[in-house]
Amino acid sequence: MKAWNRPEIPTLPGLSSAPCLYDTATRGLVEAHTGDTARIYVCGITPYDATHMGHAATYLAYDTLQRVWLDAGLEVHFAQNVTDIDDPLLERAAATGVDWQDLAASQVDLFRRDMEALSILPPEDYVAVTEVLDEIADAVRRLVAAGVAYEVPTPDSSAGSDIYFDCALAADDDLWALGNISNLDSAVMEELFRERGGDPDRDGKRDVLDPLLWRAARDGEPSWASAVGAGRPGWHIECSVIALMELGRDFTVQGGGSDLVFPHHEMSAGHAAALSGHPLAKVYSHTGMVAYQGEKMSKSLGNLVLVSKLLAAGVDARAIRLTLLAHHYRSDWEWTDSALETAQDRLATWCSRLSGDTGTGDLPALEVLATVRESLRVDLNTPKALAQIDSAVALGVDDPALLRRAISALLGVAL
Repeated sequence: MKAWNRPEIPTLPGLSSAPCLYDTATRGLVEAHTGDTARIYVCGITPYDATHMGHAATYLAYDTLQRVWLDAGLEVHFAQNVTDIDDPLLERAAATGVDWQDLAASQVDLFRRDMEALSILPPEDYVAVTEVLDEIADAVRRLVAAGVAYEVPTPDSSAGSDIYFDCALAADDDLWALGNISNLDSAVMEELFRERGGDPDRDGKRDVLDPLLWRAARDGEPSWASAVGAGRPGWHIECSVIALMELGRDFTVQGGGSDLVFPHHEMSAGHAAALSGHPLAKVYSHTGMVAYQGEKMSKSLGNLVLVSKLLAAGVDARAIRLTLLAHHYRSDWEWTDSALETAQDRLATWCSRLSGDTGTGDLPALEVLATVRESLRVDLNTPKALAQIDSAVALGVDDPALLRRAISALLGVAL
């Protein structure tokens, strides 16, 4: 599947070092480094209501991470999925009277345009779930054969059986066990499972938290013939299979919004461990939630600020990017017009004070570069980096061209 065009990244003198990221599983900072190639999987969109600021903030966070890796001299392998077959997409298509495939295609195109406008680095592997249905079905077959998946008859027995993952049988303290990524107790997990697409009340399941691997074909729903019968995949197994296919086992970072910690990342890691005999990733990294009008920005509430609408209104994409960068990627915060105005003022000041190649002060731009690198290296502290650049711009630097290149390379804002 085609991604989008890659922005130019200027070269900088010297090198940073591998960053440290907060790991949700261990609840501490971990060096995000697994050899000369950093491998990252970031869960993609379910293609409707794209691209709101919650999406944008997440993808910008891991864009920043990749820029730090590249600045440290590492190769980067980035993979991302598109969940182009799932209940929420089908429900939106039915509610709007649009074919689900047409809805998905139009929203993916919009997402590509938004990501390119925001100078987000594209994935090397951009994979739609519908492109890898055979591979997903084969993975489900292997889990059944390994004894960690089981059938549950559908209400209409003629439809066959759904297939579920047995969390208890798959548990292995050295690889994965339920709760060892999210650090949640069973009561909270059940509540979140119910809220986020799970079916704890399904008759025939061995445990309320066992997740769906394969949904048998139903009348009126899309389905595909497969090694485990006609149907379509569950949510979590999709990312497990795509990540293992494109990145291999033990990759560097699994990233996404904090609303994916449980059940999605917890279950995806369990599926991958059962398939590969290895942990899914070294670091499980999560971004905070963006609110609007007092509530978390969400498709269900409809309180969305869309990148495309701001761009259509003439807002500079660089100002949108700076609005997002002004908040630490792990923090929860609220989008406001005043936050955007502050970013627009910052952009105008930087453009004005850093124009040309003649120094406006004695502060060494190399020193500024070093401080910004260190701020980003320690858990991607973009608010601190912006403040350091603000201070340097106010004082004046000896080499504005170098500082412009640094801002473009590390923060993705070309002046």
